[in-house]
Amino acid sequence: MLTVIAYGLAIVLNLLCLLIGARFLFQPVAAATGYGVPATTDRAYLTIKGLRDGTYGLVGLALLFFAGAQAEAWFMLVVALLPLGDTLIVLRNGGTKAVAFGVHFATAVLVLIDAVLLFLL
Repeated sequence: MLTVIAYGLAIVLNLLCLLIGARFLFQPVAAATGYGVPATTDRAYLTIKGLRDGTYGLVGLALLFFAGAQAEAWFMLVVALLPLGDTLIVLRNGGTKAVAFGVHFATAVLVLIDAVLLFLL
C-alpha cells in the first residue's frame, strides 16, 4: 500500500508541475495571478517559469519510471526548495500569506512527505 501511495503522489505532483508549466506558457497572466504575484508585462519571466516547472515535471517522471523510488526521493527532496523559495517570493512581493503558505508552503510540505515515503520503499 505504501508503494501505491508514494508512487501515486509522485506521479500526481510531477503531472501538476507539467500542468503549471503549461499554464504559464499558454496563460501567463492568469498563471501569475494564481501564483500570488500578478504580472502583466514581463512575459519572458513567466515563460521561464513555465519551462522550469514543466521540465521539473518531466525529469521527475523520467526518474520515477527509469531510475526508481530512491532517485525520485532525492529529486523530491531537492525540488522541495522551489516551493519554499516561491513562498518567500510571494511574501516579499506583496502577495497574500494565504497563497504563500496555503499554496507554496503546503506544496513544499507535500513534496517532502512524498520524498520520505519514497525513501521508505
